[in-house]
Formats: sequence, C-alpha cells, structure tokens
Amino acid sequence: MQSTARGEGRRLAARHRNIELGLLALAVAVCLAGHIDADLALTGKMPPGLLVHGLALGGLAGVAHLAVRRFAPYADPLILPLGVFLTGFGLMLLDRLDISYAAAHARKGDYQKLPAAPSQLMWVFVSVAVAIALIALIKHHRFFQRYVYLLMTGALILLAAPAFFPGRPEDFGAKRWIRLFGLSFEPDEFVKVAITIFFAGYLMASRDALALAGRKIWGMTLPRGRHVGPVLAIWVVSLLVLVFERDLGTSLIFFGVFVVMLYAATERTSWVVLGLLMAVGGAAVVGTVEPHVHGRVEAWLHPLDIYKEHHDPAIISDQPAEALFSLGTGHLTGTGLGSGRPWLIGFAGRSDFVFTTIGEELGLAGVTAVLLVYLLLVQRGLRTAVGLTDPFGKLLATGLSTALALQVFVVVGGVSGLVPLTGKALPFLAAGGSSLLANWLIVALLIKLSDSAGRTALEPAPPSPDPLPAQAGPAGRSAAPGGPAATDPNPNASPTAPNGPNATAPELTLPRPAGPGPDPDRTEVNPAAPYPPAEQSPYGYHPAPQSPFPPNPATA
Repeated sequence: MQSTARGEGRRLAARHRNIELGLLALAVAVCLAGHIDADLALTGKMPPGLLVHGLALGGLAGVAHLAVRRFAPYADPLILPLGVFLTGFGLMLLDRLDISYAAAHARKGDYQKLPAAPSQLMWVFVSVAVAIALIALIKHHRFFQRYVYLLMTGALILLAAPAFFPGRPEDFGAKRWIRLFGLSFEPDEFVKVAITIFFAGYLMASRDALALAGRKIWGMTLPRGRHVGPVLAIWVVSLLVLVFERDLGTSLIFFGVFVVMLYAATERTSWVVLGLLMAVGGAAVVGTVEPHVHGRVEAWLHPLDIYKEHHDPAIISDQPAEALFSLGTGHLTGTGLGSGRPWLIGFAGRSDFVFTTIGEELGLAGVTAVLLVYLLLVQRGLRTAVGLTDPFGKLLATGLSTALALQVFVVVGGVSGLVPLTGKALPFLAAGGSSLLANWLIVALLIKLSDSAGRTALEPAPPSPDPLPAQAGPAGRSAAPGGPAATDPNPNASPTAPNGPNATAPELTLPRPAGPGPDPDRTEVNPAAPYPPAEQSPYGYHPAPQSPFPPNPATA
C-alpha cells in the first residue's frame, strides 16, 4: 500500500514538471511576442537577433527546468515559470526603451543613449546560473539554519558599508552602492535575503519567549518589556540605515519583514500594532529631520509643484509628476507597445520608473496583469509555507514572500503616488544586476522550500510502529477478537453473563515479572531522554512524552 501511494506521488510530481515545462514555453513565447510587437511599432521591422535571443532565453529556461526536475522534483510548478516570465518581460521593456533613448539622446552627451538591455541580459545568465547552482548544491533548506548568525554578521557589515563610500551626483543623495575596481553593486538586495534567513532561525528559537503575554492596555495584550528588546534593536538599525544611507525602501522592507515574521511565529496581533506604531513614528521623525527623506516626502505630497516658478527647494525632481502623466495617458488598454512616450521620464530605463512604461503602453489592464503575476508568485511562496512541517522552513518561506511583496509595494506605490519614492528596483523588471541576482536567489530558495513541502505531501511517511501490542488476556496471551482468551487462568470459575445481575467491569491488569528485574514486555519511559527530532513530528514541534500504559477503565 505504501509503495503504491509513493508511486502515485512520483507520477503526480512528474505531471507537475510537465506542467512547468509547458508554462515555461508559454512564458518565453509571450515575451518574444512582446519584442516583435514593440519593434514593429518603433522601427517597422522585425527585431534583429530575435532567433538568437529566443533560443538563448528558451535554452536558459530549459536548463533551469532540468535542474528542478533532477534536484527538486516535488517543487511547485509555477514558481520557475513566473520568474522566467517576469525576467523576459523586463528584457523586452528595456529593449523597447533603449530604442527610444538612442533616438532621443543621439546628439546629447549623457549616458541615457547607451543601451541597458545587453548588460541586463548578461546578468540574467549570471542570476539563473547562480540559482541553478543553489538548487543543485543545497540538499535541504535546513542547511542555512546552521549559519544564521554568520549570515547576520555579514549582512550587517554589507548594510553599513555603503555609508563609508562617497556618493555621486547621479545617485541623488542616496548611498546604496559599493564601488570597487570599477564595479558597483547594491548590498541591500542581498541583505534582505540574509536577514530573512537570520530572522527565521532566531524566531524559531525564541518564539515561546516572544509569545508570552504581558500587560493588557486598552483591550490589547502587549508583550513583556524584556522581550521587546529585539524589536527595538531592529527598529534602531532600520532608522540608522534611513539616516546615514538615506535609503527609505530598505528600511521599510527590513523592518516590515521582521514584524510580519514575528506575527507568523507568535500569532500575537500586539506585535503588529507595536511594529506599525514604531515604523510610522520613526519614519515621521526622520522624514522631518533628514533633508533627503524630507525632499522625497515633499515631492510625494506636492508632485506638481516642480513646475511652479517658486517651489520648495527640497523638490528637485520632476519624475513623480511625469510618472502620473504617463500612467494617466494609458487609460484602460494603453497606447500599445512602442506607441507611447515613456522615455520622457529621465532614467526610466534604469530605475523603478520602468513600471510607467507598462501603465502607458499596456494601460490599466497590463498593470493589473503584471501585479497579478507578482501576487501569484507571492501566493505560491505563502502556500509553500503552509505546506512545510518544520518551523524554520515555514518562517523562511513567509519571510522571503513578504520581502518580495513589500518591495513590489514600495516601488509601485512610489511610482503611482501612493507612498513616497524609495529608489528601490522593481523585482525582475528594472535594470540592475544586484536586484536581479538577489531575486533569483529568492526564486531558488522558494523552489527548494516547495520541494520539501511537496515531498511531505506526495510521499507517504513510513508507518509508525504501534507502541501497544494487541489486547492480551490476564496470562499475557492474545485473545481473538470477540472470543475468549486462549488460556483461562481460572477454569473452575463459573461463567457470568456480561449483562447479568452479577456482572462487573473487567479489570485490566498488566503482567508483572516474577522477579525484581525489568519487565521485557513493558516500555519504560526515561524522563531525561531527549525529545525526538523536530522533523519527525507532523507539525515540526516537539511533542510531549506520552505514557505507554493504557488508561484504567475504572478511573477513565
């Protein structure tokens, strides 16, 4: 029976891999169709190198699929196709913007006329290759549980490093880059992954202490004061990042992921309320005191003031206003790929304003479709968290999904005017090797996590041995169901009807050894023995030890 169920699980896993392959082909086909549509609208010709581009993107997706089929056969069939679609769609948008920037800035000396798509394509190969290596080399996600404090130390060093590097005028006051030997990267993109792994390990070990109730104020039970220390430490670190590096997006994601994971670990609403109050209070203070953050807030509150002759000098960019004009031009279905003017927004091809290209040329329908793709990717991550049985995996899947969702929210909200601009890159779509590599690491981790969840769901666990033998008679010999015992210890006793007037409840006794030695038929419980490993428990937590003796019917 068990082998039959296991074989059925493997057939279902193989069916999932076939579904994944079909979805990958569909994702590549949609992206290539977008390339053709945009180039025909812009130049009237088929895009040059379309066959090579299609074979390269399709081959890369095929290699990733083979790696998942070999090393993560029970993974979710939607995670990889969603990542491939968003990456290919971003390449199409950058190529479309490169054509317009090359024409508009042909006689200008700025770097906007230089194409961004070739560099992004190179980073696509690097990112997918690193994701494949992680899927193949990491056998289980609990590997990272051993190095949570080492990852946290490295993450804090990377997080603080940009503050010691000089800024450039084109960075507009933000300090998010480390530049060495002519290369630059954003460490905060990798910090969000490392810190999420640390949060998962820390909260798994401290969840019981953090879940303890404290005082009740205004109908809400607040945590104890000595347990608020970790939250205060994370809050202070996020404010320091906001002050010294002027990076509003990283601070919001950093603190938001911790609060969400804290709620997932403790299930206490008071932590969420406390975290929101601290986030709003800290952002309000820093937004008032720090000039760079104050300028972003003013540009968010008064986006059209940049066109006034006399306006607040903190407002130095017309991008928020241009983004609103671009999104408003798209209406419901957009102007069509290649038929809009999103290149009028400076740096749209190299920043989070690439989102305005979707809004202008694909309209509200295209924006909704892209956001649904992001939402589906986040949902698959949260579904993976529900299917996992170990608490570390649950928290890690929850944190990675939350980090992705929060980054999409702060970027799309900033471009559309819902929240102040943060300067973060839109995952998978915006140009930037650091962002693309970090998000593909998230995809690889979610694939490994979903493989563990799928293996638990589709492969039956081996049957656990029954701790109690079959019901035995007073002499310790098994009795046939519904029949008398094999040997009656008192053959001279008169039988009594079970429902007669002299009927009494049978007394359940256990055989005792003849001497003072241990009983070989009796399971002894050692109170000092350790609990079984967490992975053997159905929910990942240590069960309380159970007594091996049956209850006494007289006292039950």
